[in-house]
Amino acid sequence: MDGLNRRQRQFCEEYLIDLNATQAAIRAGYAEKYASTNAHKLLQITAIAEKIRVLEEERVKRTRITQDRVLRELAIIAFSNAADYAAVVEREVTVESADGEPIKVLDEDGNPLMYRTVEPVLTKDLTEDQKRALAVIKKGRDGFEVKPYDKVRALELLGKHLGMFQDKVEVSGEVNNPMAGLTTEELKKLIEDG
Repeated sequence: MDGLNRRQRQFCEEYLIDLNATQAAIRAGYAEKYASTNAHKLLQITAIAEKIRVLEEERVKRTRITQDRVLRELAIIAFSNAADYAAVVEREVTVESADGEPIKVLDEDGNPLMYRTVEPVLTKDLTEDQKRALAVIKKGRDGFEVKPYDKVRALELLGKHLGMFQDKVEVSGEVNNPMAGLTTEELKKLIEDG
């Protein structure tokens, strides 16, 4: 047995829902008033930390969702290329004759008049990774809409995982302060003499 009581086991299971220790404590039946304090204490108990680790491993085996798999999906989105889904192409301007045949429209020099348009790539021609990077494929009033997932957000999440973006900077070590040890009077005199 794991040495935990019913409420402690419940806390471990609730914690895995959203990784919010305070809410997990409340859902496990701890008093809401002291939930934050209790949650902090519970997470410090070795047996609880071990139980959470075991439950996480079981979940990974059950769902087959791993960090590597999540990172791979983010990378597919982050490094997707919009040009894989549509191409700008040039077409000749034509009009239909009375018998239904297309007639090329020519410019004043006798060259075919051209126009540019966007043509979507057939989904059967996309790789599985390219398909997984798409959030929307639909036909609307103005034609087809092909929209990949948010590339910038995927890059941001990958960058955070790699430690590229620091929200705070920690400074440690000793700083040589030549003013340390001076009295208030000595500091005032330095300022006045400045």
